[in-house]
Amino acid sequence: MILGVGTDLIEVERIRASHERFGERFLNRILRPAEIAYCLSHSLPAPHLAARFAAKESISKAFGTGIGADLGWLDMEVGRRESGQPYVILHDKGLQLLEARGGTGLHLSLSHTQQHACAVAVLEGR
Repeated sequence: MILGVGTDLIEVERIRASHERFGERFLNRILRPAEIAYCLSHSLPAPHLAARFAAKESISKAFGTGIGADLGWLDMEVGRRESGQPYVILHDKGLQLLEARGGTGLHLSLSHTQQHACAVAVLEGR
């Protein structure tokens, strides 16, 4: 059963500008270490950073909370399978929220160009 769906679309330039302006402080506020390492391993990290930003926004929308007191940026992580398929790793409040909502999993799809990044998250339950 689908418990929630979230989507987000963001301009890559917005994330690139924030990264340029605030550097590591910005990255450490929204991403976990493995996400930072993955994004910075690319010659153009901004589309990958933006995709993860969009992913976390879409996950928070699927939960129905948005980003805030109930679910923070670092309570969610985007992993990547060997095939390239993204997947969600929940931490702390994210795990608590999944249990409270009766969720059994989250599905995630990402896409990006040099100008835009988008994400769709589907919260699945019993």
